[in-house]
Amino acid sequence: MIDRGTVRGLIDQEGRLASADEALLALNARAGGAIGEPLAVNPIATLARLAGRLGVLISRGVTVADEVADLDLWIRAQPVEGGAVALTIGDWRERQPWRQLLRPAADRPAPLPDGGDDRWETDAAMRLTALSPEAGGRFGLDVAGLLGRPFTQAFRLAEGADGDLPVIAALAQRQGFAGQRATIRGSDRPVLIAATARLDPGGAFAGFVGTIAVDPDAAEAATLTQAFSARLDTVLRAPLGIIVANADSIHAQADGPLRADYVDYAADIASAGRHLIALVDDLADLQAIERPDFVVAADAIDLADVARRAGGLLGVRASDAGVRIDRPMPDDTLPTTGEFRRALQVMVNLVGNAVRYSPEGGTVWIRTEREGANAIVVVADQGKGIAAQDQARIFDKFERVDRSEPGGSGIGLYVARRLARAMGGDLTVDSAPEQGARFVFSLPAR
Repeated sequence: MIDRGTVRGLIDQEGRLASADEALLALNARAGGAIGEPLAVNPIATLARLAGRLGVLISRGVTVADEVADLDLWIRAQPVEGGAVALTIGDWRERQPWRQLLRPAADRPAPLPDGGDDRWETDAAMRLTALSPEAGGRFGLDVAGLLGRPFTQAFRLAEGADGDLPVIAALAQRQGFAGQRATIRGSDRPVLIAATARLDPGGAFAGFVGTIAVDPDAAEAATLTQAFSARLDTVLRAPLGIIVANADSIHAQADGPLRADYVDYAADIASAGRHLIALVDDLADLQAIERPDFVVAADAIDLADVARRAGGLLGVRASDAGVRIDRPMPDDTLPTTGEFRRALQVMVNLVGNAVRYSPEGGTVWIRTEREGANAIVVVADQGKGIAAQDQARIFDKFERVDRSEPGGSGIGLYVARRLARAMGGDLTVDSAPEQGARFVFSLPAR
């Protein structure tokens, strides 16, 4: 270990290096950075961004590739006032890079296997040591964040027809493998991975050199599913609209008086039709956000205005339920970056859920605030709350806390969080049983 004492630095809210001790300043300069510019040492910059976004202290070891050696550093990233992040480096260990230590013997080459353009490599402990930069955009991989992490944090391996995992068999026999089906963690994109084994000069296993490719069978199945979903949307929406319109007409007794029970039947039919239309909308949203080419706009929007509009759109539903919506004041502003339509979709989902689960006579509060580099909208209700063990699950696909209650499809919050994160923000919940729920929607502030 090189004794450099405690090395400190400060990253401003825009990710730029504001100040640094000599050792960190020199390391950043060798990486092509300078004071007043974005931090150029990617593993440290990634940790600083994560700490700033979450607003919590993060302490973690990272590996940095320097000019002639690899550096094992222990980083503490602490958010401070004004959205900045203070860095403290306690350890500074220098070692020869793995490429020099783990070079294959001349008679044991490790060529890149066929089957994909995106490359990955591991060391003997199955930690990722290299990932093609293009893999980030193509497959949604966090390239900088995954380096040095276990191989399985990038890929969720799938068993073959016989229940075996090709990569496990290859590890046991110190040889390559092909046709390992997997999904990318975080995006669930199906891929095929293959690799050849790297052996050190003594013949010991030293890691894999592999490729990532789109799984053609899964891609074909996804294409068929998308085509079916698009067709389902078209086929169902028109007749459901006619059913709802006619049922509303009967309920309004537009063509003359009817028996009271028939009027009630018509109201039930219209309500059921609207519920089915909402399900079709949910499925269309789900199909859209899970497409590999899904993107959102980065426009200048006012999140306070979006929040007011969402409250206004749900005013009638709230009034029918005996619930009051307390919206931001007309002169409140909260400049942020995102896509107006998608931000409004998130807000309508949150406010709609709050109205649905609020008791008669209750209030739904919508509050806006600036917190560091984030613009935040809080939607709070007076419902029965959400237990701690359910708070992560409600953001999963098709999950609901209580399936016996009337409500949505279990897609809304999953879609809302995916949209928030696609716009560079997040969606979280803070709740306790019988204490109501508090959802926090954040986007990058302008």
